[in-house]
Amino acid sequence: MATMNYQYETSPRKLEPEYDRRKKTKKVKKTKAKNQKNKNQIKLEKRRKQKQVATVIGLFLIMLTISYRNSVINERFSEIQKQKEELASIEKINGQLEVKIESNLNLSNIEESAKSELGMQKLTNDQKVYVELPKKDYVETVSDEVKQEEEKSWFEELMDKIFNN
Repeated sequence: MATMNYQYETSPRKLEPEYDRRKKTKKVKKTKAKNQKNKNQIKLEKRRKQKQVATVIGLFLIMLTISYRNSVINERFSEIQKQKEELASIEKINGQLEVKIESNLNLSNIEESAKSELGMQKLTNDQKVYVELPKKDYVETVSDEVKQEEEKSWFEELMDKIFNN
């Protein structure tokens, strides 16, 4: 290949002075250092943003769990309130039934239902029979022999049966 030293234009080629070349290399080094710093700063900013996003997501999850917990508590509270209302209505009905039962337990109501439903009648003096019992005591005391027989153990009773037969 041909070298690039040949120039087609009429004007001579401009050479850059030495001092400019040194400045450019320093600038390149400085720009590389700046680029490195910028990259580090960008990485730090990305990390900060990631931390911020993570904290926002964490806070969102915490708030979500708190909200869920509160909704569960509210559901259970409403269930408890419904059951308390049912209990109150059942107790009211129970009290009313107790009052009704007590009012029906009057002697006159019992007589009335016995006459109408069962066909019963009140006793007359002709139906009553009086029995007179003598005042003599028919109870006898237990003798000592019976007590002794009761005190025998089952083994002794077995032996008595074997030898007495």
